Amino acid sequence: MIDSADPHAQAGFWAEALGYLVEDNSPLVEQLLAAGAVPEAITTHAHGRRAWLDLAAARHPDDPYDEVSGTGQGRRLLFQRVPEPKTVKNRIHIDVHSAPGRRDAEEERLTALGARSLRTYDEQGGSWVVMTDPEGNEFCLN
Repeated sequence: MIDSADPHAQAGFWAEALGYLVEDNSPLVEQLLAAGAVPEAITTHAHGRRAWLDLAAARHPDDPYDEVSGTGQGRRLLFQRVPEPKTVKNRIHIDVHSAPGRRDAEEERLTALGARSLRTYDEQGGSWVVMTDPEGNEFCLN
């Protein structure tokens, strides 16, 4: 679970960045709302459907998922809303690998999605770009 100020925006960014899907929990959310089991106040509309207000996830499209809840059962990033902002410590650090010779194009694509480039390292062991996601969490682009 990854702390976040806006879990739906983070799930959307990382789904696009990694080629994942934003989880669709709307069938379960709608079912629980209709049964009166949860209040509408803990839900929202995100990515064109009903969702949990404080939780959102991105899952790998090839991995299994629960068809009732929409919850991924494989590679998955779950974002949880927290009240405090990110200050110093990263909430997450992911290494993103680009195809050979495509790092500059991938850096441009990620920047267009809301990432920001911080610095580039060229060392004997390799070369990479340190970037931040829209909430300021650092990640490396190789």
